[in-house]
Amino acid sequence: MAVKHTTAKLYCAELEGVVSRCIEVEVDLHPGLSAFTIVGLGDKAVSEAKERVQAAIKNSGMKPPNKQNRKLTVNLAPADVKKNGSQYDMAIALGYLLASEQMAVFDASKKLFLGELALDGAIRPVPGVLNACLMARERGIEQVYVPQGNAPEVRHLSEPRVIPVGHMRGLVALLEGKVRYACAEADPFAAEQTPGAVDISEIRGQSAAKRTLLVAAAGGHNLLMSGPPGAGKTMLAQSLVSILPALAFEEALECTQIYSAAGLLLDRPFMSYRPFRSPHHSASLASVVGGGTNPRPGEVSLAHRGVLFMDEFPEFHRDVLEALRQPLEQGTVVVARAKSTHVFPSKFMLVAAANPCPCGYYQDEEKECVCSPREIHRYSKKLSGPLLDRIDLHIWVPRLRSEDLVKDINVAESDAARARVQEARARQAERFRQAGLGHFSNSELTSKQATEHIRISQRAKAMLDRMLDAAKISARGYFKSMKVAQTIADLDGRGEVDEACIHEAFSYRIRNVEH
Repeated sequence: MAVKHTTAKLYCAELEGVVSRCIEVEVDLHPGLSAFTIVGLGDKAVSEAKERVQAAIKNSGMKPPNKQNRKLTVNLAPADVKKNGSQYDMAIALGYLLASEQMAVFDASKKLFLGELALDGAIRPVPGVLNACLMARERGIEQVYVPQGNAPEVRHLSEPRVIPVGHMRGLVALLEGKVRYACAEADPFAAEQTPGAVDISEIRGQSAAKRTLLVAAAGGHNLLMSGPPGAGKTMLAQSLVSILPALAFEEALECTQIYSAAGLLLDRPFMSYRPFRSPHHSASLASVVGGGTNPRPGEVSLAHRGVLFMDEFPEFHRDVLEALRQPLEQGTVVVARAKSTHVFPSKFMLVAAANPCPCGYYQDEEKECVCSPREIHRYSKKLSGPLLDRIDLHIWVPRLRSEDLVKDINVAESDAARARVQEARARQAERFRQAGLGHFSNSELTSKQATEHIRISQRAKAMLDRMLDAAKISARGYFKSMKVAQTIADLDGRGEVDEACIHEAFSYRIRNVEH
């Protein structure tokens, strides 16, 4: 027989950026006029939980709060943390059933509950389930009850034990021990190819640009392509993800956390491929960098561990372009609000495409440019020096010749390119492992780490020093050139960075000035 209880405490979770925070759901049922109050700084969705919970409990065959003639108070603690969303419904309903003696008492100290209630008692999916499960694992919570619709999102986790539920009646029966749930083994993770990616073998001609793509993919470097319209810059950018190495499980977890927090896992249960994001040049600052009243990840975070392609690069709003500086340099975006600060991961490869002038044909060999020198100068000034200095590789993509367009597609080219990139990444991974660094690519190295762990010959080092002394590159460009040179050495299987590696790395920084 159930022990009489007038209070109950369960656990739920609140998303703060892409990280979940544990929230205590305290329920108190005591004599008084019939009332249902939720306190704890909740938004409109939280306050409307009263109506959903009452209807769901009634339609599940139990007595709802408005039939109890007692006062029900729900406190979401800590009270100074703003609560958003409908994920508290399940915990509130269970707390009420415990306090009103309508279900047997169970130990809730190692359990966490997430889910929105439909009016008929069904349990609907909510955002941030993977984030909450990872938080639960860190806190030692053993069981997480989630909506059935969120089960594919967490199918690769072995801890904590995730229990999907579809209806309030089934959840109550499960917690009372009337039915048993057979917990399935965690599914093995298998990476996939990015959907819709252009295969690099489909690119006709452009051998120099393809070489640059190999370097960018091997080291995770940022790339700016300049050239006339129709030269193939967009196809080159779309083909980059086809030669990137498959996602590691840790990278996939990071990507899925971001997409789950943004509520974008509707058509994909788990991010098993590298994202490719391509915002329009009219996109706002909040949509690209992240933000809003309740801060959400922007395009730079949705492209985490993947590619952010920005076509018509100079046409983006100036504030958007300048806001890219922090994520390009630090790999994170900090969105500050009056009462909270959210940090979103944003380690992405920036691939930008730009025309050399408004008409697109400045210095073109075939078509005459119709822009005035003033227009060309004003157009080039849309991209600031500090922003361009953060881009590792600058290349000119020339217009295609007719003989390039009739060449046969070499399918083996893409397999060979992927194999070379994979080998280069494997060399980097082994070097990082020996040094105790948790990086995935050369581009993630700090200046200090680059100095300590990049193997460079004395003559190559002297060449790089001369470039810095001659003001051909900035201090940032010095270390970026060093990291690109190390990637070239990894790609070509060289034991150390030599003069040829430095020469090629330097060529990627001066070519943009020439055009």
